[in-house]
Amino acid sequence: MGAARLTIDLDAICANWRALDALTDNEVETAAVVKADAYGIGAARVAKALAEAGAKSYFVALAEEGVAVRDVLGDLPDIYVFAGHMEGESDALVSARLIPLLNAPDQMSRHATNAPAHPFGVQLDTGMNRLGFEPSEWNDCKGELLESGPLLVMSHLACADEPDHPMNARQLDAFHGMTDGISRRRSLAATGGILLGPEYHFDLTRPGVGLYGGQPFGGALPAICIDVPVIQTRTVQPGETVGYGNAWTAVAPTKVATISAGYADGLLRAAAPEAVVFAGNTPCPVVGRISMDLVTVDVSGLHEVPASLQVIGPNASVDAFAEAADTIGYEILTSLGARYERVYLPQ
Repeated sequence: MGAARLTIDLDAICANWRALDALTDNEVETAAVVKADAYGIGAARVAKALAEAGAKSYFVALAEEGVAVRDVLGDLPDIYVFAGHMEGESDALVSARLIPLLNAPDQMSRHATNAPAHPFGVQLDTGMNRLGFEPSEWNDCKGELLESGPLLVMSHLACADEPDHPMNARQLDAFHGMTDGISRRRSLAATGGILLGPEYHFDLTRPGVGLYGGQPFGGALPAICIDVPVIQTRTVQPGETVGYGNAWTAVAPTKVATISAGYADGLLRAAAPEAVVFAGNTPCPVVGRISMDLVTVDVSGLHEVPASLQVIGPNASVDAFAEAADTIGYEILTSLGARYERVYLPQ
């Protein structure tokens, strides 16, 4: 088979959720972020597995994502929408029982006009300057919003993956200042915030990337493996080059394998020449440029070239490949293309 195989370990994802849940107090609910098709993993399968593991609340970016998750999970779970109540989405929010996280006065007005009896949450800006009511807007709208009964009041940390960053404490103080004394559930922590400690946990946490094996959750189990078939091998002689732009030149006879995946499959072009793939436990460096459909790999150290090489797996984490591309694991996960043969475990 020519297609690369993406193996998704649902048990590992559920174990990561349980491990993050165990870091919080019993009174704190641990939700699950399944936006962007569960970070590229497959929201339908992931959400169903997490529901069986005990997750009761879910977060998506867009109403369309929420509708898809609702179709899988049925009526019981709470599904929050980070983008809030957008123009033209009232019917979808109400019919799918989605909870928009209102971000600004215009969304507040839209919700009051188009879905006045429908549940909602509120997102506050505590310094990230991305989404949420700014402090002055919150002061103006707080009484009316709280009287209407939001199910959740939340904010988002900008630097939680850097535990010593002073922004974390500033945002925590700002969130306390904006929400202390309200009788509504509060949420501040995603994966990184959970790891910062109990003062960041409040009533509900929202782990995302940590569920899928990514940093900053160093204790996460690997959630995916990518195995890519070897199409061809050849011996490249000294002075010969490999790939586009003559980007790599052999200095000794080198056995090179060409494998059938590339940047169309989320193996970012920028990862060469730092990326390493594996044959079992043996590392094999990428040589030359990563192209749209193909990657060339130095397999000179192998006694026998296997039928496939592993790009991501126990020996090569998502974050290791991301580091080679000077990016983050989030981008690798959400860039995984549609050509993979996807295998979910357990089947």
